Amino acid sequence: MKLPICGFDAKNSVLCPQCEGKVDTGILSQSDVDASIILANIAKTNKEIENFTLYSCKEFEGNFVLSLDKNDIMVIRQSRTIYRILQDQFKGKIWLVEAEETDKQFIEDLFFPTKILSINSVFVPGGVQKTKAVVSGKWTPRFPIDTQRVKEIVKNARNLDIEIEFEVKR
Repeated sequence: MKLPICGFDAKNSVLCPQCEGKVDTGILSQSDVDASIILANIAKTNKEIENFTLYSCKEFEGNFVLSLDKNDIMVIRQSRTIYRILQDQFKGKIWLVEAEETDKQFIEDLFFPTKILSINSVFVPGGVQKTKAVVSGKWTPRFPIDTQRVKEIVKNARNLDIEIEFEVKR
């Protein structure tokens, strides 16, 4: 398992001076440390998670955005059991995104499994970039993804103003 902190630290829930220094200088966040410890604890009983690579974890108002390797995300998406185990261990909703991805891929990952028809960016007067995502289908009260949370996550993680529209109007 590859984590932002030392494997020994993650397994024992105590930071070494080197990792402590990374947290103090801002290289690592407390959510990186917490997510590493959680994954290491789950890996003790789940062999599939032992091979995961966590690049970072960002927390925004109870939402945890886990940046993982592409293959790890596929494993989680194919196994509802692993997803539930992860979701139960975090104190809020988890969002899985691929590390080192473009803004478009980031937004598509947040909307998974819903299909995104298009993502367009325009620059409005004043040099401000606006991004618009068009989601397949129509919005219903039972839509599985909280679009307001997605807007907040995109704003906090990528500093993008996003507008979300649905293909079919209500």
